[in-house]
Amino acid sequence: MATTTAKRKPKAKKTTKHQPKVFTYQWKGTNRDGKRTSGELQGSTIAEIRSVLKLQGVTPKGVRKKSAPLFKSEKSISAMDIAMITRQIATMLAAGVPLVTTIELLGRGHEKAKVRELLNTILTDVQSGIPLSDALRPHRRYFDDLYVDLVAAGEHSGSLDAVFDRIATYREKAEQLKSKIKKAMFYPAAVVIVAILVTSLLLLFVVPQFEDIFNGFGAELPVFTQFIIDISRWLQASWYFFVIAIIIGLWLFKRAHRTSQIFRDRIDQMVLRIPIIGNILHKAAMSRFARTLSTTFAAGVPLIDGLESSAGASGNYVYRKALLKVRQEVMSGMQMNVAMRTTGLFPDMLIQMVMIGEESGGLDDMLNKVANIYEMQVDDAVDGLSSLIEPVMMVVIGTVVGGLIIGMYLPIFEMGNIVG
Repeated sequence: MATTTAKRKPKAKKTTKHQPKVFTYQWKGTNRDGKRTSGELQGSTIAEIRSVLKLQGVTPKGVRKKSAPLFKSEKSISAMDIAMITRQIATMLAAGVPLVTTIELLGRGHEKAKVRELLNTILTDVQSGIPLSDALRPHRRYFDDLYVDLVAAGEHSGSLDAVFDRIATYREKAEQLKSKIKKAMFYPAAVVIVAILVTSLLLLFVVPQFEDIFNGFGAELPVFTQFIIDISRWLQASWYFFVIAIIIGLWLFKRAHRTSQIFRDRIDQMVLRIPIIGNILHKAAMSRFARTLSTTFAAGVPLIDGLESSAGASGNYVYRKALLKVRQEVMSGMQMNVAMRTTGLFPDMLIQMVMIGEESGGLDDMLNKVANIYEMQVDDAVDGLSSLIEPVMMVVIGTVVGGLIIGMYLPIFEMGNIVG
């Protein structure tokens, strides 16, 4: 009997050595509002995925294992990932799930390895007794000072679930606004790039073919045609200098923008003067200011600290400087709406809303409404810009291509008139 049990012990060790495999599952379901939603989670079994979804307030309708991709690539953590994690934490805390369990479930179920590693690091710190705000502070790349300060305020007030809900809303709105700004900046850049590419291709490959034909005429070419041919010759002879100059220029711009605060401030001042684009950026800066101050003030952060955070979150040197001036005036005892009026930067509507909020004691609610108004205006302005740029793009490209075609066919037209 002793010998048989001794022989069985290695088998027992062998079976306990294996850990359950983790797979990626794709799921579909409905949230608490009854809206359809879907996504991906990692876990060992379908039952585990279903339980995690129920804790997040999702009723699963279908869960299936995701097939492995042919080529694996390590994805970095994006700002939208942090916004989604924040929303999930807010939902699970509001449902009564303990903080440690919440972080553990999210860290185990996220599809990105880097997110799982980040959450597991935070979980280890929290389990060791460190407050969540202090556990987040070392990860400034993903959780900025505003995020950490709001979490600390929630910990002190005992309303961590409400604070995470405000942070999630703030992050989601901020990412939506950022996406709109990028869209607004993309269209003008697209017009310029497409026009340059089309012109370069015609000058490098099409015009030389016509030049060979014109050389056989033995006649003097029209001035406009000769001008186009001269540009084509110059571009063929020195196109690589042109490309190198663009690459060096972009590198110098990027380096100066990254290392020089003065350069970034000058760029911020210049972009606000661009027609149409500048108006969008003005409204976006005011929206970010109002949203940030509303979130911090509602979370219990003092107004002075909230103004400092909103100045940094405005995203533009002009507004950052103005809001820091407002902060100094408020610290000296001046009302916020009066201090904002002295800057000459903020519109009357925004100042009036702030004044009403200060007098009624609902400053956070008023600022939240202001943020919603300006976000709607930014959205409308971007849509208007998109509809305006499309015909402008067609006109620019049509003018460039049409001008080159006319220049190339002028000698043929003149020969036809001579022959006639």
